[in-house]
Amino acid sequence: MDHRMIVQLDKISKSYPEGSDNKRREIFNDLSLSIQTGQSVSVVGPSGCGKSTLLNIIGTLDSPDSGEVEVCGSNISNLNDKGLSALRADKIGFVFQSHHLLPQISVIENVILPNLASSSPLEQSECSNTAIQLLESVGMSDHAHKMPSEISGGEMQRVAVVRSMINSPELLLADEPTGALDRERSEELIALLLHLCDEHNTGLILVTHDVKTASRMERNLAFEGTSIVEV
Repeated sequence: MDHRMIVQLDKISKSYPEGSDNKRREIFNDLSLSIQTGQSVSVVGPSGCGKSTLLNIIGTLDSPDSGEVEVCGSNISNLNDKGLSALRADKIGFVFQSHHLLPQISVIENVILPNLASSSPLEQSECSNTAIQLLESVGMSDHAHKMPSEISGGEMQRVAVVRSMINSPELLLADEPTGALDRERSEELIALLLHLCDEHNTGLILVTHDVKTASRMERNLAFEGTSIVEV
């Protein structure tokens, strides 16, 4: 088993302005966390507690007010915008509650889109083959040349999962990916996420409000006030 740390947060703090008199709302304070390569981790807590903020900091879409963040071997404070973009494109996959598929291009074109942002993109034929293999692994290869409007919401979310894996990321960040799905489709999607991450040794951090979904991860974290605890 690979015991390298894919995420290391060292005493990070984050707050946002609140009101007009220089008050700030503290989201978390002196938060430290280590996650190993290939681990699956859930993060739960009440709405507005900081789950998505934490995910955005790990995904380099936001930065902490203080503390150190190391993701996939890179200290993000040492990277400029170009370096952060390359880290996101090459090593981090994102899945959100909304699939964010582009409606004007086909399913397979949506899947290969992140490859265009990679610092070392695959050749077109190799990328298409990889996309087909990924679609096949989630039962979607027959829909490769359909438009997003021609498939169901659950199928669109499966395509979003596959798209997040096209650059073989080391880390996958999923923010309420089942929020718009019914129970059956939710369970199918979580099974697919876990299967793909296990197959590719990809770390998974899943934000969810659903305790049953959270319990399927190897580790379960929960927000308590401005701290995070293992449950």
